[in-house]
Formats: sequence, C-alpha cells, structure tokens
Amino acid sequence: MIVGTLKLRRTVGVDNDSKAANDGQSIAEARTDPAAFAQLYRRHYDAVFRYCVHRLFERQTAEDVTSAVFLKTIENFGRFKGTERQFRNWLYKIATNAVNEHLRKAARKDAMLKGAREQISSRAADCEDTMNENVKNLAVLKQAMLTLKPRYQTIITLRFFENLKLTEISEVLGSSPGTVRSQLARALARLRNKIRN
Repeated sequence: MIVGTLKLRRTVGVDNDSKAANDGQSIAEARTDPAAFAQLYRRHYDAVFRYCVHRLFERQTAEDVTSAVFLKTIENFGRFKGTERQFRNWLYKIATNAVNEHLRKAARKDAMLKGAREQISSRAADCEDTMNENVKNLAVLKQAMLTLKPRYQTIITLRFFENLKLTEISEVLGSSPGTVRSQLARALARLRNKIRN
C-alpha cells in the first residue's frame, strides 16, 4: 500500500513538472485552436465560479458573473502574454472587477442583505439548535463581509476561500505583497469588529 502511494506521488510530481513545461505551450495553442481554449476554460471554470460564489453568496448571480468573466476573457485573450499560472491570476483579476462592478450596480448590496436575512430566517426555522447556530453565524459573517470595502472582500476571499498566497493575490490586485499583507490584517480586524458588534 505504501509503495503504491509513493509511486502515485512520483507520478503526480512528474505530471506537474511536465504541466509546468507545457504551460506556455497551452496558452499559445489556445490563441489559434478553439479546442485548446476550451481546455483552458474547463480547467479554470470551477475556480472562477467558486470565487464568484464566495464573493456574491448567490449561486445564480455567481453563474452570471462567471459567464461575463469568460466572455471578457475571450474578448481580451489576444492581449494576454504569459503562462497558465499568470492566466489563472488574470482570470481572478477579471473576476474581481466583474464582481465589484456587479456589487456597485443599483443597490444590489441592500437587496442581497435582505435576501440573505430572509433566506437565513426560513432556514433557521427548519434547523435544529446546532444547525441554527451555524446558520446564524453564517448570516453574521455574510453581513459583516458585505459591509467591508470591495478590495477587502476580495483579499479575504482570495486568501481564505481560494487559498491563494499573498504573492499571488498581489499579482491579481496589482499591489505589492507587503501592501496586500497589511490590507489583509486591516480587513480581518474590521471583520472581527463587525462580527462582535
């Protein structure tokens, strides 16, 4: 059993190395081959969608925003120069802009808060005590997150829900890692204060 696991780890390591070597090649192929672009789309769709869900807290809205992200990606793909890792970060940057634009439009924030409260209230009536407490905590977290600046929401989501490193977040946001680190600390402090109140 242990030998099989070691073989699997070695195989995975080799696959990761070959993936890194072919990184630029897959981007180059995607420029001219729609099937290659479709592979990039399939490889990155779930991560972008998950990010949008974590920022927007609504599956349907996240689906719409994710579609807009990939439409924007197709429109601007000719200008992208970089590796697939940079492509992923570029997608997060486009997604961040799309989510922020969505949140700015016509009092969506208030409607989302009201919808979240109603949804939580209806779920809470059906839950047992422990689940009820979890639902209440989630509602408090959602409300607290939505009161933060969009940039702080982005940093918290990328760090804790998408597990990006500070250097990757800095690349997505176009800031230095030190700036992202200090903004993350401020965002968490504000989030803690909102939750306590």
